[in-house]
Amino acid sequence: MDEKGKVMPLSGEAIRLMNYIDDVSVTLRRILSLIPTLNEEERARVSDHLKAAHPSATEVLAALEAR
Repeated sequence: MDEKGKVMPLSGEAIRLMNYIDDVSVTLRRILSLIPTLNEEERARVSDHLKAAHPSATEVLAALEAR
């Protein structure tokens, strides 16, 4: 927002980043839908793989919120 409280238009880059976030959300929904098909060992290995993924969503959020 600007100093008068009006919403400023987004740049093409911001819109592109929001589209990437939508793509990530779709991927996470696919992952969630497949989790019930995994056995315990597979769940553990996929969980470890997700924990090791960098950058994480938390890291990206922290970068966005940094001032």
